[in-house]
Amino acid sequence: MIQSVKQMEILELPLRDSHLRLGATMSEHNGWSVPESYGDVLLEYAEVREGGCGVIDLSSRGRILVSGTEAVQFLNGLITNDMKTLAVNSWMPAAFPNVQGRLIASVRVVRLKDVGADKNLCHSFLIDTEAATHERVLKTIERFTLAGDFRVTDVTNQTAQFSVKGSKAADLVRGTLGDGAADLLPKQSIQIAWPRSDHERDATDDGPNSLIVMRESEASVSGFDLVVNADQAGSLWEALLNAGGRPVGYAALEILRIEAGEPRYGVDMDETNVVTETALDDAVSYTKGCYVGQEIIARIKYRGHVAKKLTGVIFEQSAKIAVGAAIHSADGKEAGRITSVTTSPRLGRTIALAYLKYDYLAAGTTVNVISGTEVFEAKVTELPFVRE
Repeated sequence: MIQSVKQMEILELPLRDSHLRLGATMSEHNGWSVPESYGDVLLEYAEVREGGCGVIDLSSRGRILVSGTEAVQFLNGLITNDMKTLAVNSWMPAAFPNVQGRLIASVRVVRLKDVGADKNLCHSFLIDTEAATHERVLKTIERFTLAGDFRVTDVTNQTAQFSVKGSKAADLVRGTLGDGAADLLPKQSIQIAWPRSDHERDATDDGPNSLIVMRESEASVSGFDLVVNADQAGSLWEALLNAGGRPVGYAALEILRIEAGEPRYGVDMDETNVVTETALDDAVSYTKGCYVGQEIIARIKYRGHVAKKLTGVIFEQSAKIAVGAAIHSADGKEAGRITSVTTSPRLGRTIALAYLKYDYLAAGTTVNVISGTEVFEAKVTELPFVRE
């Protein structure tokens, strides 16, 4: 019998042709065709880590606008962090849990300008999430649109997103977007006009061509994230490269991600994990009150601790470690498993993200990693592996 199999459509970035002209090798990530490398992964990595500035196309991430006079109320009942504490022109990490306190998605919530006054004040937020969890987040919040003044718009295909990373990131942003963007503090944001003329370099704007600039938290590398309308993405990308930025692909980004200790959905975390197992500690408020899954998350904290948690494991040298490799304690007891692994050019050693049982989480604990027929000794370490 002949079966017809419908192939999944691979989505294209708005700037795919620009990446190809720069020599990018494309690969598939979560249903998107993205630049894996522009020819030299280590050089791209070094541009970020060793005194330069890399520019990464993150347009495959999901971007959802939420607005309305009841937006704070509805979102606060769905996420782990406290929306009521989020000031205009700032952002915070958060997680969407299910009723069992397990992870639906990790997100960044950006508070944009409020419109109106008093009881008619309309709040506006941008939710930024991984491509793997885009549809999950959208379906989770869309079901509340008929319950009150709560509007949800998926703007993923109408926008593009870039990350500017490295020690010279602020200089590049200053030269391209002005002082107002470059001088943002960690977790602050701003809306400015793009394209920009010289006389309006520091004027804010929320019109149809507005650009959202977000300063990263700088736990591991200095950087900014930019969200712009798709039809203006090409001019912004060219401006960033002309100002000295170097295009960086997803292979180098993966090394940077693991060095930063940032978990990835579907790799280091999924819906089998309680939110607090996933090293997303700053995404959870324990004082905000009720939200979906709150009872279980709070009970775990106040009764002691999670049974296992995502942490770092570092090897004495480069080692060939398989994802999923078992981890045993020094006395042979089952202790955990590897979820992500890479060789860190900065450290010159293999590093890995891993889930470890509570008894083995202390930094400096010696563990044995069993990969294939080989056993490698490693040390437990706090995250991130590399801190600027």
